[in-house]
Amino acid sequence: MMAEAGAGGPRLAELLAVGRRLWDELEASTEPSSGAPAVQDKVRQGLEALQRAAAMVEQLELFSENEELEEIPSADLKFMLLPALLGALTLKQVELSRRKEHLENAREHFLRFLKLCRSYGLGSFQLPPGTSGEEQSRSPSAPRDPSQPDLVAMAMSRTAKIERYKQKKELENKLASMSSSVESGTADEDQIREFYILQIQKWIGTSLEEIESIDQELVILKSRDAARQAPAGPRGPSRPARALVKPFILTRDAAQARVFGAGYPGLPTMTVDDWYEQRRRQGIVSTPQRVPAGASDEEMQKQQQETAEEEDDEEALRKARDWDDWKDTHPRGYGNRHNMG
Repeated sequence: MMAEAGAGGPRLAELLAVGRRLWDELEASTEPSSGAPAVQDKVRQGLEALQRAAAMVEQLELFSENEELEEIPSADLKFMLLPALLGALTLKQVELSRRKEHLENAREHFLRFLKLCRSYGLGSFQLPPGTSGEEQSRSPSAPRDPSQPDLVAMAMSRTAKIERYKQKKELENKLASMSSSVESGTADEDQIREFYILQIQKWIGTSLEEIESIDQELVILKSRDAARQAPAGPRGPSRPARALVKPFILTRDAAQARVFGAGYPGLPTMTVDDWYEQRRRQGIVSTPQRVPAGASDEEMQKQQQETAEEEDDEEALRKARDWDDWKDTHPRGYGNRHNMG
């Protein structure tokens, strides 16, 4: 395996280095939008480099399920990160129309990485639920009510997240202290091997977190698609549109209507009686209704109240007309003998 890796080593290592560098630049980017052309160009270039490197790894058969971790040369351990890096870069694509496709592809990359690590005994973790070949921890003889939350599973998931977070911080601190010697070439083989194994363990935690987020987003996308495809339900009765009221001049009688109508030919005139009759036809002002024989006391009381209110309206209307008549016959200031006010 070392000879085959050496034959394509420089080119393969260069492709991995390009993909890893572009990923680091994207993580440290200060671009305000992940959809910026410069960002998406780096995503595309990184995916191309890593996909070519992954194809070369498969062609060279660098990793096999029939070998142990100790059999892998230290220089080849870094190529185990290829599926995880592919998954991370795939998630950075922003085409909304292909979002579901990108999520599924990224999940497949992360899952391939986890299975590879598990086959070599790297890390103690459980593959995500529903993964093919994953053992179910729940006994089939103890079915759970789907309407009730699985508190045990929730507690275990929370504990696992806390533990992964602690491990992630520890790994980052160790990697930070070792990176300078490895990158400068001063580290020995044992240090290089430990450095790459720590990187793999860090990406195991990242992959588990990303798969969990992907599964949650896929559920949301499926619910949204189902809601779009569902037929629209019957809607309630629409509210009747309010009729537009055109402006008009309200006059006391027909004679006054002729006078104002001549002065404002653009506006219609209407006497108070005409206006009241129009409102009554529109149902805004109701006419008194006869109380049917045998009506209850409550109905009679209600009818009497309505009649009294309408009589009050007529009384107010009569007073308004009388006041208009008085103003027509009495000039402004009439009766003010001291010329005050």
